[in-house]
Amino acid sequence: MSNIVTIDEIENSDEKTVYYDFNQTIEGINSIGPISAGLTLKSLGEFIEVCGNVKGTLKLECDLCLKEFEYKLDFNLDEIFAKHALLDEYGQETEIKDGQFITDLNGENKIDIYDLLYQSVILNLPNKKVCGINCNGDNFLKEEELSDPRMDVFKNIQIQPKD
Repeated sequence: MSNIVTIDEIENSDEKTVYYDFNQTIEGINSIGPISAGLTLKSLGEFIEVCGNVKGTLKLECDLCLKEFEYKLDFNLDEIFAKHALLDEYGQETEIKDGQFITDLNGENKIDIYDLLYQSVILNLPNKKVCGINCNGDNFLKEEELSDPRMDVFKNIQIQPKD
């Protein structure tokens, strides 16, 4: 199945809506198994709305202990594509919800689902990747591993609790 949906395909379908199921691995994303998404592409006149749910399991590296862990990915996608350049005046009003983006197709007649999902997964990764609430991230910085002489200053730091 092609990962490209054309604007003509959407416009000529029943109710100007195309349903698209994606179930593949995405290059550049370290996933355990495929990323799956059930998407609805709907024409809103001068805009195309793509919405649905994206799920998968990723392998991430913990920012604290540097160990690999599994991260369950489950988010809703809701994006608007402008069929023509955004600088053109639109005669139709479209409500933009919090968290939505408008992507300008610049006259292109297609939407690349693979690229859309790649970008969406990357944007939905946590800012701080932590393997768990009880991560002992400080265990990987043991005293014997601090062999760099510039790090000697940290060996004798004592933190006093606040009163």
